[in-house]
Amino acid sequence: MTVSEPRTGMIISRGFGDRRRTPDPSLPPGQRTTDDFPVMSAGPTPVVAPADWRFAIATERGTAEWGWDDLMAQPIDDITTDIHCVTRWSKLGTRWRGVSVDHVLAAAGGTEQVSAMIDCHGDYTTNVPIADLTDGKAWLAFEFEESRSSPSTASPCG
Repeated sequence: MTVSEPRTGMIISRGFGDRRRTPDPSLPPGQRTTDDFPVMSAGPTPVVAPADWRFAIATERGTAEWGWDDLMAQPIDDITTDIHCVTRWSKLGTRWRGVSVDHVLAAAGGTEQVSAMIDCHGDYTTNVPIADLTDGKAWLAFEFEESRSSPSTASPCG
């Protein structure tokens, strides 16, 4: 379906209507703000009982593992940050709580590796540069905008 713009007579499809907005200087090029939180997942979120939930990290120097209650007992950070998704939406000033990846890496003895292989339920795997996860750049988040997750909805992989 097309819409005729009254002032210029141009034909604009609905998919391109917001391109005429003045760009927000606080956003990366091509991004749009959203009040929603679009969720994309590699599959359905598994339901995991708190007693069965585990997070483990293994490095060349050691391993560490936490259950849900153990993770909640670790040092917790409050984080406020903007999110810019590759699918072109941005959400500004989001508030989170979680345990820093720096903390869990230190508990496992640290690492000299340049990338991390992450795997979780559903055989999902990805690799991420360690530099993108350390120095205060990543957390195991369990709370968003004052809404706490449970083990059945919280997962480092979605």
